[in-house]
Amino acid sequence: MNLKPLKDMLIIAIMKAVPDIKKQPMTLIIIATLSFIPLFFTLFFGGQVSYALVGGMVGSVGFIGLASATQDITWDRYLKIREIIVAMPVHPISYAFGVALSKLLYASPGFVLFMIIATALQILPLSSIGWALLAVFLCWAALSSIGFVISTYLRNANLSTLSNMSNILGLVFIFIPPVFYPEQMLGDFRWIAIVFPTSNAAGLIRNHAGLALLSPDMVLLRWLVLIGTTLVSLVAVSLKTRWREE
Repeated sequence: MNLKPLKDMLIIAIMKAVPDIKKQPMTLIIIATLSFIPLFFTLFFGGQVSYALVGGMVGSVGFIGLASATQDITWDRYLKIREIIVAMPVHPISYAFGVALSKLLYASPGFVLFMIIATALQILPLSSIGWALLAVFLCWAALSSIGFVISTYLRNANLSTLSNMSNILGLVFIFIPPVFYPEQMLGDFRWIAIVFPTSNAAGLIRNHAGLALLSPDMVLLRWLVLIGTTLVSLVAVSLKTRWREE
């Protein structure tokens, strides 16, 4: 079994995360604090605590996946770091997820805090934590892949453009779909929740936590869609191996 892609991913993640965390450990606290801003506005406008906490778990990890795969990889290109890494050589999936994993370390304190609060308030039962972790992981993998593909297609765009792009994608994937609010508010358009990996993951977490009951067939369909979305995104990243030759 070839473990080189996994080792490369971990090396890149450590190389990009650990030095920055040592230099600026307060960044972890700042990012965790920023993760709670959507929670505050959700509660301020009369939203439910349970939906806000589940949305916070998915949103904090999902946004960091999109942002790292667009902004951070582009920054590597400007600093010529990508050319050095690629010349090793490194598979695009290892590179993309190494970068995404490095930023996931920054988002982990906020995510863990959301889970602790949800568990303490008995919103997230202990029996559903495993399902929640799986759903969030698949969502993070899908969004990281989507962000990486976008950054490679827009390879000539400047950092400011891609930074704005990542913010727009965060709005499209995290705040517009039913991540922080109930799917029932969409009425006949509830099927939209299945299309987006963020709202799909949030819906599955709510189901396993007993916050929203779905039929067994619907639960199976949503897991298949989430897994399928992740696999298709990974395949799209894998097909970008040509960027090594450019």
